[in-house]
Amino acid sequence: MRPSRYRARTRSAVPRPSRPDRHPHPHPHPHPRGETMSEIAIRDDREAGRLEAYAGDEVVGHIEYFVLESPGRALVPVHTIVEPAHEGKGIAGSLARELYVMSAREGVPVAPLCPYVVKWAARHPDEAPVADPELLIAAKSWLAAHPGRF
Repeated sequence: MRPSRYRARTRSAVPRPSRPDRHPHPHPHPHPRGETMSEIAIRDDREAGRLEAYAGDEVVGHIEYFVLESPGRALVPVHTIVEPAHEGKGIAGSLARELYVMSAREGVPVAPLCPYVVKWAARHPDEAPVADPELLIAAKSWLAAHPGRF
């Protein structure tokens, strides 16, 4: 019989040294890299098709989207971008959440094409209703017909 390549993992009685680059809490306040989420403002620039996250006067992240008109109205996020210096602070999730809040407020569904928003919606089904397949197909067709838009 060949020896197994897999070994059972056991906890050592010897404590591991702490890592100085890691904070003991996953979401400390204030954030170790700068601003807290309470210092982030999110604004919708509908004309530009951007939902933007601001830290002061600086845009630190955004979702690019368009408004689908046919076969029904829908908000269609295409890209989520967070500036590298601001990654890991929950900005992308806050933008996705705000997109769904806008959607509910306006009575317009979201038909996500952005991979990040699709994953976020799957993790938050209580906040992000499942997209209508017909709207997703129409959104993909619109995007294919407007290749220079995004």
